[in-house]
Amino acid sequence: MNKIFLFALAVSAFAKAQQIPSPKTDSLMLRSIYDHNLTQSKSYEWLDHLSNEIGGRLSGSIQAERAVDYTTAELAKFVDRTEKQSVMVPKWTRGTPEFAYIQLGNLNTINVNVCALGGSIPTREEGIKAEIIEVKSLDELEVLGKEQIQGKFVFYNRPMDPKKIQTFEAYGGCVDQRYSGAREAGKYGAVGVIVRSMNLRLDDFPHTGSMSYGDLPIENYIPAAAISTNDAERLSTYLSLDSDIQFYLKQDCTVWGDVPSHNVFGEIKGSKYPDEIIVVGGHLDSWDLGDGSHDDGAGVVQSMQVLHTLKELGYRPQRTIRVVLFMNEENGLKGAKEYARQAALKKEQHIFALESDAGGFTPRGFSFDASDEQMALINSWRNLFKPYLIHYFEQGGSGADVGPLKEQGTVVAGLRPDSQRYFDFHHAANDTFEAVNKRELQLGAATMTSLIYLIDKYGTLKKTLD
Repeated sequence: MNKIFLFALAVSAFAKAQQIPSPKTDSLMLRSIYDHNLTQSKSYEWLDHLSNEIGGRLSGSIQAERAVDYTTAELAKFVDRTEKQSVMVPKWTRGTPEFAYIQLGNLNTINVNVCALGGSIPTREEGIKAEIIEVKSLDELEVLGKEQIQGKFVFYNRPMDPKKIQTFEAYGGCVDQRYSGAREAGKYGAVGVIVRSMNLRLDDFPHTGSMSYGDLPIENYIPAAAISTNDAERLSTYLSLDSDIQFYLKQDCTVWGDVPSHNVFGEIKGSKYPDEIIVVGGHLDSWDLGDGSHDDGAGVVQSMQVLHTLKELGYRPQRTIRVVLFMNEENGLKGAKEYARQAALKKEQHIFALESDAGGFTPRGFSFDASDEQMALINSWRNLFKPYLIHYFEQGGSGADVGPLKEQGTVVAGLRPDSQRYFDFHHAANDTFEAVNKRELQLGAATMTSLIYLIDKYGTLKKTLD
């Protein structure tokens, strides 16, 4: 145990006896947290194993269950208790690689990069070839009507807005065409949909992601695939020159029934208020094209590292701190819903939940789904984070997996890394271990640990719940 931390403990004990905040103690503690993460962190080692030894962890897959076993075993080495929480999750498999091409009027063909969207049905065995019509929004389908859509592919080609500095806003501005595109086109008799990948840059990687048929009758289900941004531009150009070109798609993905899986959690029991629970977590599942290093292997290992850091520094939390690794965030959110349901049944008191699910890039701060009073208390800690270039403390938003806990009165939050490069990798084959910078990953874990430490020490967010 280093001298700085021993001194911090001594000052902290004095401050607690006086029942007053101790900024100097907290500053020293944060320094110890960052020093530890930048020199002795295990997060990058854990991510290496998840990515390179296990790989993509689509819910319902063998790889997902191997990740459950691995993280449970690693957590058991340093926490007080671990648990595998049973949950039923949807299973979908991609099958053989998809194949598609554009057929020009002179019968020449140009192969394009596509991938099936998660949850899509397959094409028939011989594939589908048909005319293709380009739209920029779901609303355009109603204008075109069944007469112009029936028997054709619908090509959704609304790009992410490059003017948005917050790239998740750009994503939110066009992801409806991926999620609901097949449902809406199926109503008008389309034979399939091709969706521009959710990606701000031009490249050859198609990006998968979840889609839904909603309440569409099963006889109107149609195949759905994403096309790379380069090929979306190419397809749009050809259509502007000849609206009668043909498009061919073949994919043999399969939608299975629900299968058993698990959330994973490990906790360090609180020494003073053990019934008050602080959650930190990420989602253990990923898409299958890459190995899910940014989405969300980074969040998984950063969350594990929070508890490991506190343990290694000899800090005994007052409140129970629990790392939760949720299953099935990508295509159903079943793990998060089950965790919240079980928490309600057990009448557990969750006072705060933090999620990391925005990639392993340089941390900038946090967003909080919290009241004005709670934000005032959180903002009082801003100066402690300034030496580490953490400045973003904003109200609004958290994370998909911690969201269901909000209904129980829990304050929820999300780590906010720099997002400018995130959608270069999101749900694509290039989301691999090599894309994650070790130092940036470690800084994110240190930033999360620092916030969890402050919430545990002061318990300030609980005031509005009493």
